[in-house]
Amino acid sequence: QVQLVESGGGLVQPGGSLRLSCAASGSIFSNYVMAWYRQAPGKQRELVAHITFDGTTNYADFVKGRFTGSRDNAKNTVYLQMNSLKPEDTAVYYCYARRPIEPTGYWGQGTQVTVSS
Repeated sequence: QVQLVESGGGLVQPGGSLRLSCAASGSIFSNYVMAWYRQAPGKQRELVAHITFDGTTNYADFVKGRFTGSRDNAKNTVYLQMNSLKPEDTAVYYCYARRPIEPTGYWGQGTQVTVSS
């Protein structure tokens, strides 16, 4: 089992940047595929970025070119660099971890990102 703690959210103006972090503990981090999801009020949770074991990242179309996902297996941490933020990026951002051999994964508690002037 792995525990996930997100940080780095906050209030930012449109066009600004934030860097989210997700620290993992309790298991071998490098065994987990990682992902960032987000959920806006009244909307379903949606995938933002998917990060494989070696750091290869795939992005949802709505963040391509603006967000960058990465992981540091030595620090048991995954990151989401968010640039050129838009009001529609406002949401709670969640970190997710899953070992491919397991049917379900683990969620962090989420961190609020608010993009507003």
